Amino acid sequence: MKNLILSTATLALVGSAAFADSHSVVRMGTEGAYAPYNFINDAGEVDGFEIELGNELCARAELTCEWVTNEWDSIIPNLVSGNYDTIIAGMSITAERDEVIDFTQDYYPPTESVYVALSEDADLMGVVAAQTSTIQAGYVAESGATLLEFATGDETIAAVRNGEAEAVFADLDFLLPYTDEPDLMLVGEGVPLGGGIGLGIRESDTELREKFDAAITSMKEDGSLNALLIKWFGEETATY
Repeated sequence: MKNLILSTATLALVGSAAFADSHSVVRMGTEGAYAPYNFINDAGEVDGFEIELGNELCARAELTCEWVTNEWDSIIPNLVSGNYDTIIAGMSITAERDEVIDFTQDYYPPTESVYVALSEDADLMGVVAAQTSTIQAGYVAESGATLLEFATGDETIAAVRNGEAEAVFADLDFLLPYTDEPDLMLVGEGVPLGGGIGLGIRESDTELREKFDAAITSMKEDGSLNALLIKWFGEETATY
């Protein structure tokens, strides 16, 4: 899904002692601003597909977990520095990230990135909005369009509506709910970017990664992961 482009070639692996030796509570890092994957609900609590999934994975792995929110553009550095123990935030598994952190197996299959605009005649080679530090932003910049970056996905939508951008380019599952609103529509062709989504884990936390891998496998085998995918993304979503 969202694909963070690392701003530095390497990150120092500091403050990243193995999970089993450092703390008994697993801190689950998420963005809290990327519905339906993760968001803050009306009660001020983290909610969404990944919250429900993460809670179930923790139960199956017999782990005590708590949720921590972090802005997207610093989510990997703060995992590496020990501010939390996992990233579960719509993060695609990429070779670039895998040089800095480890990943579990995917818990969401690869999907497309798409354009949304106010008109089917929108100029996709004009000004296109994307969330900063994502592969979508990198794709727009390389496409020849003029990239307009914003810190959050919601701001990219606002930029289209107020005329700052011709279109927004992001994950299909993030943008699709907006197309239910009368002013926004899918335009152009979908673009496959990145791999499936997995939990990001510090490279030193092998035991923790193995626990979550086993829990994901069990949810795939008993059908409960597919049930969650359909609950949050609809009958047409990709499943296992």
